Amino acid sequence: MGLVSAKEMLVKAKEGHYAVGQFNINNLEWTKAILTTAQENNSPVILGVSEGAAKYMTGFKTVSAMVAAMVEELNITVPVALHLDHGSYEGAKAAAAAGFTSIMFDGSHYGIEENIEKTKEITEFCHSLNISVEAEVGSIGGEEDGVVGKGEVADPKECKMIADLGVDFLAAGIGNIHGQYPENWEGLDFEALAAIQQETGALPLVLHGGTGIPDEMIAKSITLGVSKINVNTECQLYFQAATRKYIEEGKDLKGKGFDPRKLLGPGYEAIKEIVKIKMELFGSVNKA
Repeated sequence: MGLVSAKEMLVKAKEGHYAVGQFNINNLEWTKAILTTAQENNSPVILGVSEGAAKYMTGFKTVSAMVAAMVEELNITVPVALHLDHGSYEGAKAAAAAGFTSIMFDGSHYGIEENIEKTKEITEFCHSLNISVEAEVGSIGGEEDGVVGKGEVADPKECKMIADLGVDFLAAGIGNIHGQYPENWEGLDFEALAAIQQETGALPLVLHGGTGIPDEMIAKSITLGVSKINVNTECQLYFQAATRKYIEEGKDLKGKGFDPRKLLGPGYEAIKEIVKIKMELFGSVNKA
C-alpha cells in the first residue's frame, strides 16, 4: 500500500468510535515491531517521529527512506502514516519535503494569533502535497525531546479558531502530560473535552501522553471524539524492562547472546506486546 496520509484513517476512527494509535519510533527494531504488530492485528497505525528522534536516526530523509522500504519489504498492507510529532515551523517543512505523510505543527507555545498564522501557512503547504496536518492548542504537560508543556487545558473557542483553518486533526490539552504521570495527577478534564468537541464538530481529536492514563479514561475520551492516541513512554518502559531482564539473567554472556540481534530481541517482542494491548484498548484491531 505504501505510506498514506493520516486523514482518512482518523475520519473513519471518529465515525466508528475507536482510536488509532500513534506509536513513536526510535530505531529499526521499534519500527519493525510496530509495523508487524499492526499487520498481524489488521490495524491502521501512525508512526510518530519527534525531531529529536529524527536527529538521532540521522535525519528526516533517513527515517522516511527506512520506513518506506520496510513497509515494502515486510509487505505491510494496512494503512501506515509517517507522522512528525511536535514539529517546529522549520521541522514541519523539512519533514514534509523528506517524504513524511503527516505533520504535527506544534504552535501551542505561541500566542493564539501567531499559532493561527503559522498553522494556517503550514496547513496550506502540507495540503498542497496531500499531507495531513495536526495542530495543537493548550500545551501538553511534561517533557518530550526538550519540548516542555505545563499541562494546560485548552480554550474551546481557541480550538475552534484553529479547527476552522482546515487542519485534519487537533491535539487539545485536557490535563494530559508526556511521560509518567505523578501520583497526585488529577485526571483528564472531560468537561473541557466535551466542550472542545462541541466547538470542533466532526474534527478528530488527539490525546497526547497516552502512557499511564487509566483504561476507563481512555475509553471515555474516545466517546468524546478522541480518534488518535499517542504512546511513547510505555514502549520505552517495556523495551527497557525486557532488555534489563535479558542482561540480568546473563543471557548476553551465553553463546552469542551479545549479538545485537539477540540482545535487542526481547525488547522487540516487548514492544509488540504493548502495541497489541494498546490497539485492542483503542478498538483499532480489524479496522484496517
